[in-house]
Amino acid sequence: MAGTSVLVDAGPIVAYLNRRDRHHAWAVDCWQAIFDPLVTCEAVFSEAFFLLVSEGLDPDPLLVLLERGIIRFDFDLDDNRADLLRLLRKYADRRMSVADACLVRMAELNDRCQVFTTDRDFRVYRRKGRHVIPLLSPFEA
Repeated sequence: MAGTSVLVDAGPIVAYLNRRDRHHAWAVDCWQAIFDPLVTCEAVFSEAFFLLVSEGLDPDPLLVLLERGIIRFDFDLDDNRADLLRLLRKYADRRMSVADACLVRMAELNDRCQVFTTDRDFRVYRRKGRHVIPLLSPFEA
């Protein structure tokens, strides 16, 4: 994965931190193969935090990932407002989350990236109109 930025979604974060998650083993294997920091946005981080707390788990390990720079934020929602609104309207039938819209927009801004996700909707989402987003996911063999 050297040279390719990894954009992480909430699913793999939660799977990595939650041993009961059905994708836990897959997420652990993937995290061990990634050497660069994982890039995300505040919306994804907020979603992961919420999901961990909803499962009755301590969110502190997530905070540690941020503190240690293993996960870092690299997106300004306000600077990308028009593009996010475009994506949210385009995929309204799929009920695209703000977090997903941010990741798609981040993929539009970085041609050399891969979205690390457990969300099957990313097989439908397109960047720059028609381009498939490279994925690191349990359903991509």
